[in-house]
Amino acid sequence: MTQAKQGDIVNVHYTGKLTDGTVFDTSKNRHPLRFTIGKGQVIAGFEQAVAGMNTGESKTVVIPVDQAYGPRRDDMIVTMDRSTLPADLTPQIGQRLELTQTDDQTLLVTVTAVTDTTLTLDANHPLAGKDLTFDLELVGIV
Repeated sequence: MTQAKQGDIVNVHYTGKLTDGTVFDTSKNRHPLRFTIGKGQVIAGFEQAVAGMNTGESKTVVIPVDQAYGPRRDDMIVTMDRSTLPADLTPQIGQRLELTQTDDQTLLVTVTAVTDTTLTLDANHPLAGKDLTFDLELVGIV
């Protein structure tokens, strides 16, 4: 059997779950995820879990916070004046927005609070601060 190693392009079916069993993403009924091991295209713990797997092998791994999306950071939460938003935007709690920073980089944020005058935005990844469980199946190595 062929074993996945650094530099290999792999196809992986996965189901990602939170510690309470809630599924947050899956490749079932879709094409498998394709990435190159060692290129940083997926979270570190996912990449490490696939390395060393044999084609056709399945396993379940728990990826700790520091190997997933990192801890939640309070400095990634900001409150801004609603007057800085486009007039036609009616923000809702839970809504995801894309902001353009002064260096033209884009940043995805989640609206966490709305008042008549302010808007609180969280730039943490939605899965930051969480341990993640993945059911993995190495479908193939390209």
